[in-house]
Amino acid sequence: MKYQSILGLLDTEIAIKYIKDLFEKELSKTLKITRVSAPLFVFPETGLNDNLNGVERAVRFDVLDLGKEVEIVQSLAKWKRMALHKYGFKNGEGLYTDMNAIRRDETLDAIHSVYVDQWDWEKIITEKERTFGFLKRTVKAIYKTIYKVSEAVSKKYPVLKNELPKEITFISTKQLEKDYPNLTRKERENAVTKKYGAVFVYQIGW
Repeated sequence: MKYQSILGLLDTEIAIKYIKDLFEKELSKTLKITRVSAPLFVFPETGLNDNLNGVERAVRFDVLDLGKEVEIVQSLAKWKRMALHKYGFKNGEGLYTDMNAIRRDETLDAIHSVYVDQWDWEKIITEKERTFGFLKRTVKAIYKTIYKVSEAVSKKYPVLKNELPKEITFISTKQLEKDYPNLTRKERENAVTKKYGAVFVYQIGW
């Protein structure tokens, strides 16, 4: 599956920068989170690198002056929790970062690459806040930001139409299985997204 940008190569780069800057500003304001710099590599013995599904191989190289090997990060899931403590964040506060990583075993397509550049965030909440209601409010706040940015991009680049619905739809994996019993998990996600335009799937996992 090949992706063809509607904009030219240079305009695509300019648009990406515009989107990233605007989204960062809006997300930070919406979630009340602060930007911190993420590591590009970590020492394996720290246990901070994430092995994702358990089979992906991390990219390693040796640091001559240290005489030790380091691993390029694959995910910041563990590092973010350590960083919340290290930087002294309090309840209701959090961090976000623009993560860069290399995933050598990634299955490549139009949205997956060996090189990863993605937003990552984490926030401290209380045990009482670990509710479905809190989750929905957070998801809606994030989606509102995404929609706002999409509208701004469409206004700046009229050729890029905002096709997102104003509201995001919530659906459980059990409901997906009931609605699409003859499809695989991935096919169910594709089918429901085509139906509603923007979907948050909850209760993922065994």
